Amino acid sequence: MSLRVVRSSKYRHIFGQAMRKELCYDGLKITRSSQDGHFCAANNKFVAVCCEAAGGGSFIVLPHSETGRIDINHPKVTGHKGEVLDLAWCPFNDNLIASSSEDGTIKIWEIPDSGLTENLDEPLVSLEYHQRRVPQILWHPSAANIILSCGHDDLIVVWNAEEVEVVCEISMPSQVFCVCWNEDGSRIATTSKDKMIRILDPRTGAVIEEGQGHEGAKPQRVIYVGEDKLFTTGFSKMSERQYALWDATDLSNSVLIENLDTTNGTLFPLFDSDTGVMYLGGKGDGSIRYFEITDEPPFVHYINTYSSSAPQRGLGMINKRGCNVNNNEVTKIYKLHQKGLVEPISFIVPRKSELYQADLYPDTASDEPAVTAEEWVNGKNAKPKTMAMKEFFVEAVRETKGTKAKVGLLAKKSAVKATVGGAEAPAEEKKKPKVARAAVAAAPPKKEEPEPVKEERPPPKREEPPKKEEPPKREEPKREIKKQPAAAPAPANDPRVDELMEEIKRLKDTLKEHEDRIKVLEAQDG
Repeated sequence: MSLRVVRSSKYRHIFGQAMRKELCYDGLKITRSSQDGHFCAANNKFVAVCCEAAGGGSFIVLPHSETGRIDINHPKVTGHKGEVLDLAWCPFNDNLIASSSEDGTIKIWEIPDSGLTENLDEPLVSLEYHQRRVPQILWHPSAANIILSCGHDDLIVVWNAEEVEVVCEISMPSQVFCVCWNEDGSRIATTSKDKMIRILDPRTGAVIEEGQGHEGAKPQRVIYVGEDKLFTTGFSKMSERQYALWDATDLSNSVLIENLDTTNGTLFPLFDSDTGVMYLGGKGDGSIRYFEITDEPPFVHYINTYSSSAPQRGLGMINKRGCNVNNNEVTKIYKLHQKGLVEPISFIVPRKSELYQADLYPDTASDEPAVTAEEWVNGKNAKPKTMAMKEFFVEAVRETKGTKAKVGLLAKKSAVKATVGGAEAPAEEKKKPKVARAAVAAAPPKKEEPEPVKEERPPPKREEPPKKEEPPKREEPKREIKKQPAAAPAPANDPRVDELMEEIKRLKDTLKEHEDRIKVLEAQDG
């Protein structure tokens, strides 16, 4: 009987790969806010980063193609009076981005396809209701123009951005650390300063479920995993960092809870709902752990850790439509460094084949809303519309070249066949075979007259061996003469020849001098 020791999974070999320096964004003044936030948001067109600014808040929006060192005077979005705390791209319009700030406002901006050419300070919509800072905003996953904001005034506000009106105001008993939507937007989950996890109805604010969360006093984060599970990160009584899995229908006890380490930074969960992989990165950490979440015990399976020596100030995950399908990239996370660098980290499943890997890319959320804002307000729920990721797969150029090469091979084969069949034979016959045939055709009449043929035999005396067979004369002088003219066609004008002649004269002079000296010496001896 064989035992299966290694768990079978398509994503078991995911590895993180940081981009080269020229593909990063350098020279940015990244915010130094002490708030726990991502400070970064990315979609398939742009990357937005909260920036440090004097006299107000700002953030910068960069197209994916505009990498390298960024000019210090690059245009920014500068409409907030306070520091920008959170950013969120609209899931149904890649050019709309929402921002929240210390000034308690939420603003929605439209970014041109080519990026900003000048500072943008006039928003499309400004939502003002909170009395204190707003550290988190979230778009509805399937309804158009519905956005949620969470403030330090213990309020959660659901907005209809199209009508610029409040759909629901939810007053919380304690400061909210984190809030998230479920898959169809019919529920929201929250973690609060009172260490409680709550599930609420976003239309009425009614509490559906609640239970005790992590025992530590530090901030907790929560995110929906599937339809009926919650994943949280927090701290134990001994300040150990933990993650836990909960059943959304019963929050009295956790399904699973595990200790990680004793670092102080809050862990931010980034979940890829298509693959079921959870990425955990903390503020001040240099590593990103990732786990696969399944429906079978032990539910949370550790995969690997992306390690780096540089600590991170914030993290932002790109939407699935921004992944490079040709490279088997399942997600991309933008890491904010302390020294103004934004580094993309690509998470890849290694495969040998260059074809589209359908098993790695199930249908993902599309850019079309499933319901309108009015329909959702009236009680209609719907899961996000999906689309096939194969639309983003670019057929390899090698295949087209291969087809052309095959056509060329076929052409060559046809040419060879034509040659074998006699299409090109006449060309060869013109050179030798036809002459041979002419000779053969001329030979028969000569054979009929044998005597003249015999008379023609004496001319072979042309073979004159003494005259033609003079290899020594042709080999020695003529071959040397043929080589020399190529190197020196005009010896009189060649400086090398002149130098040789001068050396010969000098040698002759020295010889004469020696001969005269010898004569003198002989005369003295005699």
